[in-house]
Amino acid sequence: MLKKRGAGVLMHISSMPSKYGVGVFDENARHFIDRIADMGFTYWQVLPFNPTDDANSPYCSPSAFAGNFLFIDPKKLFDMGLIDEETYRFNIYDATPYTADYEFAAKARLRTLKKAFDNVGEELAEKIKQFEIENSWLTDYAVYMAVKEQEDFKPWWEWKSEHAHYFDCIKNIFDYESDAAFWKFVQYIFHQQWFELKKYANKKGVAIIGDMPIYVAMDSVDVWSNLPMFLIDEKTLKVEKVAGVPPDYFSVNGQLWGNPIYDWNAMKNDNYSWWIARLSHALSIYDTVRIDHFRAFASYWAVPADSETAKVGEWLDGPKMDLFNKVFEVFGKDAPIIAEDLGVFGEDVVKLLADTGFPGMKVAQFAFDANSDSSHLPHNAVPNSVNYVGTHDNNTILGWLWEANEDERRFALDYCHFGGGNWGEGGYYSPSCRCIIEAVWQSASNVAIIALQDMCGFGSDARMNIPGVPDKNWRFRTTRETIDSIDTDYFKHINALYRRMYPAFDKRKK
Repeated sequence: MLKKRGAGVLMHISSMPSKYGVGVFDENARHFIDRIADMGFTYWQVLPFNPTDDANSPYCSPSAFAGNFLFIDPKKLFDMGLIDEETYRFNIYDATPYTADYEFAAKARLRTLKKAFDNVGEELAEKIKQFEIENSWLTDYAVYMAVKEQEDFKPWWEWKSEHAHYFDCIKNIFDYESDAAFWKFVQYIFHQQWFELKKYANKKGVAIIGDMPIYVAMDSVDVWSNLPMFLIDEKTLKVEKVAGVPPDYFSVNGQLWGNPIYDWNAMKNDNYSWWIARLSHALSIYDTVRIDHFRAFASYWAVPADSETAKVGEWLDGPKMDLFNKVFEVFGKDAPIIAEDLGVFGEDVVKLLADTGFPGMKVAQFAFDANSDSSHLPHNAVPNSVNYVGTHDNNTILGWLWEANEDERRFALDYCHFGGGNWGEGGYYSPSCRCIIEAVWQSASNVAIIALQDMCGFGSDARMNIPGVPDKNWRFRTTRETIDSIDTDYFKHINALYRRMYPAFDKRKK
């Protein structure tokens, strides 16, 4: 995997067609798999599966292990006999199919899951118990969510003292057992539905590339239950410095993420057990994992907690190969990991990438500076890399062409052998989009990835995320009609022409 030439499609579950306000693990996801498999794609890349924050970002979650209950298919709960038809119909959404309505979906799905939980029988209860035994993270997560409900969903550091301090709370674990049992049920259902869908994709010869945010949210079970592993005062429960990145391509003020920073010395003394558990879980639900902001393992940008922007900060040393030597001990030197090595970085990041041997990333939209020989230009790509037309943080290719300056746009079109005509034309047959796609497909990179929006030639209104802008992101959705309108013959042709049509693994082994 990742060693042979292949190609993939980037689309998150939330963007899938569905009747439920956001995409779920249903027949529409299977149809999507069928379609990309027919086009000769090797990979399906998704965004993090974790529950989202108030801004619907999957990169700031209350758990690094749990799955987002919004993706649970209500129809399967009905088919299991856990809910009646009236309860199922709570979930039907009759507004626009082009925008994810997280608020509706959260309210409807939670209400439905509560009803379903009331009908859990002995056989299912035993399966949930076994799932908890096999997933050590689940107990803490379930207790955390149970207490959070009792505390009116306030952040954990605002809870009563007996709750805010993990070891005091966990002593009385049986006080929360009935409420915690619900959250165990939710996670069991989520994982069972996902594993069924993943198995279907693998049988079709499509491997799943998952995504792992490097940091966790301050208001998370991971921080609450592992406080000594973070740079947080254990008495005041306050942070001194938080995570972010300095000014870069995406933001003139940098990006102030606000996540707590790891205490790497404490993690080393604990043999990096939390990271090993996290990677182990990720590699059980995905075939390959992309680690977001990989450069922070070399050095990371630490911002004073009271700062209003990420302009002020300092670079501090990360764990470097000390962590990854342990990773290789557990998962082997060929651990299927992709390093997101974008952004501002120096030689320490270059060295860490080389030492790990992980494939790094190239992004076409970063390539077209007319006055430089960018490492992102397709001719500069090395085989051990993943080449993106654009990521979830980028504009669409058509949107980028419209917003680029004249020099960038002309260089991009010349470099990619645009044949002339209207470069601003979008749609499924957009000639300007296709010439850039083909330049990426011709690169030496073993893996090439395209977002569904760029397969359709959509403009900037279909963009998934604008980094540093907290509102109205992550809402792109599509329809089955749109997916079926994609030019199958074209993508099948370029996947074959540029030798990217090999399956990620031998389907006979699955």
